[in-house]
Parts: sequence; C-alpha cells; structure tokens
Amino acid sequence: MESAPQLLHEVVVTAIVVKDGKFLITRRSPLKKRFGGMWTVPGGRLETRDYMNLPKDTKDYWYNVLEQVLRREVKEETGLAIQNIEYVTSLATIHADGAPSLVISCMADWESGEVVLQESETDQYAWVSLEEAKTYDLIDGIYDELEMADTRHGGGRSEWHRVG
Repeated sequence: MESAPQLLHEVVVTAIVVKDGKFLITRRSPLKKRFGGMWTVPGGRLETRDYMNLPKDTKDYWYNVLEQVLRREVKEETGLAIQNIEYVTSLATIHADGAPSLVISCMADWESGEVVLQESETDQYAWVSLEEAKTYDLIDGIYDELEMADTRHGGGRSEWHRVG
C-alpha cells in the first residue's frame, strides 16, 4: 500500500539576471545552512504573505505571483530592478533536513540599479560570461541553467540537460 503523497513543498524562484550579455552570480553567505559559501543566482521563497494581503486579480486567483516574488527577492538581495521575466526550467529536491523544495528558475533583464548586497544572504557578486562562470564554485546545475539562459537570450530554446 502506498503512503499518501506529501503535498507541501517549499517553493523557490530564482533569477538569472542578464546585463550587457553577462550574468549576475552571487555567493551565498558562508553562514547559510544550505550551500553556504557557494555561488548561485539571486532568488528566494514564495510566502503566502506575498499575495494574501493583495486584492485578487480575478474572483478566485492572484496572478503573476512568482514574478512579484522574484522582483522582491532580487531587489532585497541585490538592490536591482528586473524586467522581462521568462521561465527557464524547474527542479526539485529534498534537502538534508527533509524539506522538499521546488525551484522555478527564470531569467530576467536588468532594468535599473547598482548591486548592493543583502549581506545576511550573499557576501560577493560578479557579472560573468559563460566562460567566466566556469571558474566559480557554482551550486551543481547552475552552470547548466546559465547556458540555457544564454541560448534563450540568443533566441533559441532548450530544456535542461547536463552540460559537458
């Protein structure tokens, strides 16, 4: 007999921010319990407060929730405003602490601002080309996502696959 499926996932949305053909990567604070000191892209968790206190867009639904969360998280973590958010891929994991996570990876164009880091989240940043990204200690899978974003930025389409 199968056990009942677990329905609750932590939902995370991330942004591959593109500016002048380069990608923004950030280093997670070494104090973070997950992936501390590793390089990634900005993003964060969806919380019910992200929409619960807003009027619904239709009788039953809030729309553009992930986009709003992503704009908020990127602004909080890096000080940047983003635009033209597009879906890249999704991934799921069960962390060592047993928490299941669903991550929606997006890409977005830099709109305005200079990088000002939220140091409790990230302690370093870099604008990198694909080639330069290879020299950073990226969380596994992030380079593959950067390559997908690069393909999409050039007008192509692809699904995630292991690079190299």
